[in-house]
Amino acid sequence: MAVDIVTREFREFFNEEPTLVTSAPGRLDFLNTHQDYKGLPVVAVGINLRTYVAISRSENEFVVASGNLRDDNAKYVDKFPLSGLRLVGGKWFGDYIRALVMAFMRHGYAVSPFKAWIRSNVPIASGLGSSGTLLVAMASAISVINGLNLDRKTIAELAYEAEHDIMGIPCGRLDQYAAAFGDIVVIETKPPYNVEVLPRLNGVFLVVDTGIRHSTADIHPKRQQEIDEGLSKLLNMNIPESLRSKLGIHYWEVHWDEIREDEIGRFIEGLDDTSRRRILYTLRANESTKLALRIIKGKSIDIRDLTRILNLSRAEVDSLISRYDWKEALIGRVMTHQHKLLSEYYDVSLPIIDELVNFLISEGAYGAKLSGAGLGGSVIALVRDETTAKEILSKVLSRGLAPRGWVVSIDRGVMVHG
Repeated sequence: MAVDIVTREFREFFNEEPTLVTSAPGRLDFLNTHQDYKGLPVVAVGINLRTYVAISRSENEFVVASGNLRDDNAKYVDKFPLSGLRLVGGKWFGDYIRALVMAFMRHGYAVSPFKAWIRSNVPIASGLGSSGTLLVAMASAISVINGLNLDRKTIAELAYEAEHDIMGIPCGRLDQYAAAFGDIVVIETKPPYNVEVLPRLNGVFLVVDTGIRHSTADIHPKRQQEIDEGLSKLLNMNIPESLRSKLGIHYWEVHWDEIREDEIGRFIEGLDDTSRRRILYTLRANESTKLALRIIKGKSIDIRDLTRILNLSRAEVDSLISRYDWKEALIGRVMTHQHKLLSEYYDVSLPIIDELVNFLISEGAYGAKLSGAGLGGSVIALVRDETTAKEILSKVLSRGLAPRGWVVSIDRGVMVHG
């Protein structure tokens, strides 16, 4: 139905049929949030809220239009030539497409002018990767219509380059790779940027949109600066060479995956509280993600790791692992643990978000956490089944804890629909 809608809207606006339609999924920032820009692996889930692009060739200039912006009575059409291509600025939606064309050109790909109509079911600035899914769906459309037939990884890299390098948005690779590959995936955010598809969990995901909007560009640089300040002070301390060799001046230079909390703990105690908590978040979230991956993959787990990493008592662990749905129950605990870290150590939650997380768990969710940059956006929860998820969402909405939400399913990555 969504393909039919974007096709009809293209036809009505351009008075012709599109050559093809592509789409890419929104994503849940499942595990290891705020870690992709540090080169740490992240876990994402592609969902069935998708962005669609209908496209055909144009004779002279690029013409791109957004059905969503038209619905909002905002300026929704961008036109630009290939020669002298530049960004407009001021958060103009067309800059995403302009930057993407520039990224293709940087790599020597021949891109002919095109007409495109965009229709997205992914809410903007909701923590569901709206810009990543737009860029990946558009990159796929550009690839096919120009006969390039690029693979998913190349499409993800071009989308990342457009957003990070050309537009200057301080993002990592999570959104672009999640949109390109879909499913539940581990994304290695260091070269060669490998992607591993994980076994699917039982249960469904509930997404609750808080309605609070905050830009990634307003959050990431501040957290990155706070980590850099802590690193600078650490490097001026008398620390063992074995630790110093793993550090760097900037957050992206650090070998985070090789640092243990017990080797750095006494040194970060000498930092200001903010930098100390940012570093602790990085280490603890990554350690709990490693634990979650062992659980999802069905590998052996040391009970001592469960008690230590998730701060559980032995009785709580025994109760969890004796359940028939023990895997989902443990993953839910990891989600909630990571939300607590995001709230208390990274300061990207809000009281209303913490309240929502606690309510979702009290109503039967396995676990819940914020998705995306934070200070707004969406909260995601893993729930036993669709019926339970719908019941919980109804209670959330009736109590005024959030304006809207969705029960979503795991979906495949970028697609060409003909």
